[in-house]
Amino acid sequence: MEIKTGTWITVSRNAGDVCPVFRKQFDAEKAIEKAELQITALGVYQAEINGLRVGDFVLAPGWTSYDHRLQVQTYDVTALLQKENELRVTVGRGWFRSPMPGWLNSEDKKRRMAQPCGVIASLHICYSDGAEETVLTDESWQWAEGPILFSEIYDGETCDARIVPENWQPVKPLEWSRDILIPQEGEEIRETERVAAKRVFKTPGGDTVVDFGQNITGYAEINLTAHAGDEVLFDHAEVQDQDGNWYNENYRGAKALAKYICREGKQTWHPQMTFFGFRYIRLLSWPGEAKPENFTAIAVHSDMRRTGWLKSGNAELNQLFSNIVWGQRGNFLDVPTDCPQRDERLGWTGDAQVFIKTASYLFDTQRFFKKWLHDMAADQRESGEVGQVIPDLMPENRSSAAWGDAATICPWQVYQTYGDRAVLEDQFDCMKNWVDYITSVTKTPNLWVDHPHFGDWLGLDAPSGSYKGSTREDFIASAFYAHSTALVVKAGRLLGKDMAEYEALHDRIVAAFRKAFPEYKTQTEHVLAVHFGLAEDVQKTADALADMVKADGTQLRTGFVGTPYILHALTDYGHADLAWDLVLRREYPGWLYPVTKGATTIWEHWDGIKPDGSFWSADMNSFNHYAYGAVADWVFEQAAGIRHAEDKPGFAELIYAPHPDKRLGWLQAKLSTRHGTVSALWACQADGIRYELETPVRTLVCLNGQETWVEPGKHTFWTK
Repeated sequence: MEIKTGTWITVSRNAGDVCPVFRKQFDAEKAIEKAELQITALGVYQAEINGLRVGDFVLAPGWTSYDHRLQVQTYDVTALLQKENELRVTVGRGWFRSPMPGWLNSEDKKRRMAQPCGVIASLHICYSDGAEETVLTDESWQWAEGPILFSEIYDGETCDARIVPENWQPVKPLEWSRDILIPQEGEEIRETERVAAKRVFKTPGGDTVVDFGQNITGYAEINLTAHAGDEVLFDHAEVQDQDGNWYNENYRGAKALAKYICREGKQTWHPQMTFFGFRYIRLLSWPGEAKPENFTAIAVHSDMRRTGWLKSGNAELNQLFSNIVWGQRGNFLDVPTDCPQRDERLGWTGDAQVFIKTASYLFDTQRFFKKWLHDMAADQRESGEVGQVIPDLMPENRSSAAWGDAATICPWQVYQTYGDRAVLEDQFDCMKNWVDYITSVTKTPNLWVDHPHFGDWLGLDAPSGSYKGSTREDFIASAFYAHSTALVVKAGRLLGKDMAEYEALHDRIVAAFRKAFPEYKTQTEHVLAVHFGLAEDVQKTADALADMVKADGTQLRTGFVGTPYILHALTDYGHADLAWDLVLRREYPGWLYPVTKGATTIWEHWDGIKPDGSFWSADMNSFNHYAYGAVADWVFEQAAGIRHAEDKPGFAELIYAPHPDKRLGWLQAKLSTRHGTVSALWACQADGIRYELETPVRTLVCLNGQETWVEPGKHTFWTK
């Protein structure tokens, strides 16, 4: 698509915290055949023509690596134009100028916060008589202060509905690159669901609180009848404390405040230029009596098509499935973020690679991840190093194993789920450069040692006072070095490249790994040695892992690195029953423990709320952190049995090998693939287990120790 834009314009003086409104008035004297608006901004924007909103894109133009790539949106605005027209564009700070990350002071953050706001646009009109006209951003535009007095990602938004923009002033041309402009690549961010308030109640501490019953990312919409000047003020929270009182200390420095100054009469409002993560809002100021019908929570996220569904005979497991879906929705807001509530909300690479398989099963994330991976390639440092977060808002920080490895793991998974060879073509240099970076910086050839890493982050076997588990960092780094090199080799072969150099490197890494780490000391070390094929005797290592899990009380001791793979490592080598024991564990630590505590999304910590009702901490305790939701890919692939061979990407052929557990009674999975929808159900009955499979492609059925090929269609099987 050709991008036809005008010139960058900005305000003619410092507007402070106010979100400026830009306008252009113009006439259309003839009948209009078609009109198309191309527009983007430095910040986030909302455009209106003749008082009507343009498009459904919330927080446009989204979040990219702004120094390199800025998406331009194209809207068909034919139906909005009249004879006399006014185009208005309100611009807020958004991710472009907000103080992100909240806890970090750096030169790069200062630079970003000092950047100007700006708009660039082109409105192309085709008349019915064949004539054409283009309205461009230029010095003929005007700007004024608007009703949004403050808007920022962490601290929230203030709107004075009484304000009507006036005192229009000439804009100023802005020297800013046009080379960074690209067509819209990612999914648009949209309002996707409305959740009615469940109750309004008083806490023991006397606060008036609205409960929406679901932890959500987006904003609360209010509707009320009020007098001009009446004030509404509320903040946000995810949980209540053990006494039922207001609690949002885990938001850290993020104020997360919404303030609305009313106009006269009946009105509806919600923030426009920011978002929040919340289940509750606290009414710090409200005119009159607040009732549930005054409040609606609006979910906002990248508008991805739902593709995966899980349901079982266990109500708590079903709630876990719901929590995983809501966790993805809440954190897939143009970038795969860690959390949506505190002064963070960053595109952590480690979280993304942990969850990408589950993400790609539950929703169609092909376009979402390709756009984010293009940002990764753009932000990759000259050395090949990949930052901890993408977009890279912490360029001063060093990379880490299992985080930077998102450069290889994520493109490979997009290829596996969707059969998209183009993602490997786009990302191959980024993948290879990451492996080359490790090779260049390690102090011991063929291993990655003596480098700072996050380790097995939040490992449950962490020494007292540490966030890192007890798994050796050099072990993790070297294991992922081998894994990433193997993925580069696979991608290169598919693309027809000579990979002899990297094949030899992989062989050397595996040999060096086995020599350096002949014994495995933790659950995570066993898991990586099994899952990455690094152990000399994989079956023996998997058996030892099973024994260790049992010796640990049949509970996890893993962290970010080990948890996503442990169930696969056990199931692949004959320990599916033990994997199910871990999945169905209701006590801490277990996937169902947060469910017993009322969770509606996935938590950052297994015991974000401890058994006694106290909190893990205020420092780092998100209640919407999707990473451990990676368990869902095991449910699809192993429990329900829907898989494909690595050489049949996109589910071009299926392998059906379920692992039932009578404690559930039944389990059903549906997965929409590029070749059609597959549905699998098993149900435990008195005389055996019934399996129902509906497959759109040729499928290898593995039951009763036998393998049978079946053709597309509906099939029923039994086992004793």
